Amino acid sequence: MAPTNRPNEQKKLLERGIHNWSEDSIRLILTPSHTAKNLYFYTQEVGYFKTSHPYFSERQNLDSFLILYTLSGKGHLQYGENGEEKEYVLEKGTCFFIHCERHHLYYTGKESDWEFLWIHFNGNGSLGYYKEFVKDEFRIVPCRDHFFWERTLWRIIALHQKRDSTTEIVTSHLIHSLLTELLVETATNGADTFLMPDYVKDVAKDIDKNFKQPLSLEHFEAACHRSRYHILKEFKKYMGITINEYLILTRISYAKELLKYTSLPVSEITFEVGMNNVTHFINLFKAREGCTPLVYRKRWKE
Repeated sequence: MAPTNRPNEQKKLLERGIHNWSEDSIRLILTPSHTAKNLYFYTQEVGYFKTSHPYFSERQNLDSFLILYTLSGKGHLQYGENGEEKEYVLEKGTCFFIHCERHHLYYTGKESDWEFLWIHFNGNGSLGYYKEFVKDEFRIVPCRDHFFWERTLWRIIALHQKRDSTTEIVTSHLIHSLLTELLVETATNGADTFLMPDYVKDVAKDIDKNFKQPLSLEHFEAACHRSRYHILKEFKKYMGITINEYLILTRISYAKELLKYTSLPVSEITFEVGMNNVTHFINLFKAREGCTPLVYRKRWKE
């Protein structure tokens, strides 16, 4: 009988490609310090490529994360979650963020050269950011602030070309800023939050002011003069979370204030924040804070 794979058994690395890139392309392969591996987001490889057909890179089971930003031309990516790979087109100003343990293939087609900046990285929190990025679905991100992406990735390259005692610390900060920008872009689905409709702002203000009251979808329909389906869709688009989740978080924030600064029992706090089921309130609180209300109060007082 053939041996079964053990959970901690190392998977076989797949890595192959055709390196058809220009002479002025840059590829830096780096070895992070012990401190960086334990504390920071750290760079494994970083670079700039201008590629021509038949350039491609294919990998699987690589302990790394990859952010790639297209400067010009067109590339292609084959990637997916749960074994369901799809083909994506990578155009100027777009970015992808992938987990390199999953099978992936990106390449330059015959129709156009492809120029891009990229970084392979890892570190504490990387997987958490990735899971948050793909929690709804994996997608290619159309980046609004092109200057930010180009400046940040070029700066990481420059830092590693002239390494000093601050390189790893500053690079960790820059990687964190890239990840933050990705989550902001994903949460808003590319919407410009400065152009947020007034009625979406009004719904948020209504919840902030009246969260102790029973707020139904009918209430928001009447207040906004729009259908509930439109309100739900647009609120999630611009705020990044659903109306229900916004209401829950608002109530929990007030509950935390009461737990800190009053001696009210949890049962009274439940009703004070606008809920009528103590067990349900405790479960909601624990799911978002990682502990029960009483444990939260005890930690605060200690």
